[in-house]
Amino acid sequence: MSLKKKSVLRDWVESIVIAFLLAMVIRAFIVQAFKIPTGSMRMTLIEGDLILVNKFIYGAKVPFTDLRAPVLRQPKRGDVIVFIYPEDKKKDYIKRLVGLPGETVEIKGGSIYINDKPASEPIFNQIYYFNKGDFGLAGEKIVVPQDSYFVLGDNSASSKDSRYWGFVPKKDVLGQAMIIYWPPQRIRVIK
Repeated sequence: MSLKKKSVLRDWVESIVIAFLLAMVIRAFIVQAFKIPTGSMRMTLIEGDLILVNKFIYGAKVPFTDLRAPVLRQPKRGDVIVFIYPEDKKKDYIKRLVGLPGETVEIKGGSIYINDKPASEPIFNQIYYFNKGDFGLAGEKIVVPQDSYFVLGDNSASSKDSRYWGFVPKKDVLGQAMIIYWPPQRIRVIK
């Protein structure tokens, strides 16, 4: 094999390795693609939607450690977040953030109440929330622990969410859903 052929092969291998490493860094710290498997977030997200999740906004997790990158901003009520499912650490879930650390959450008459006042974000006025599960019973107020969040699916009738399994630890939040990028007729910013 000539020296020139080795050089071309080496260039190709180097390019592939660099592209792979760059893709892994982007996926770990900046943005990751996810596919929506269920209808628990209908009509915001429907089955088969492909989305991009902003991982750096809340401070991306450093792989294989408990460390996080610097936080640009804290999660806020109304954000659609991706997190590690509390009942199976191998699964990622997506839901809307409703209750912040230290807040009291109640579902009353189909509406969300935060600290005994109706949630003021417009998205919560567009959804009817059902009283279900151990953490969403009628007449019960739930206090969100420090370093945790209370999340609900937008399709309240068909969503397994914080009403059933409790709270999402802050350390398990992976990022904020940003954009539906597939199918083409559903391309949009997620709100």
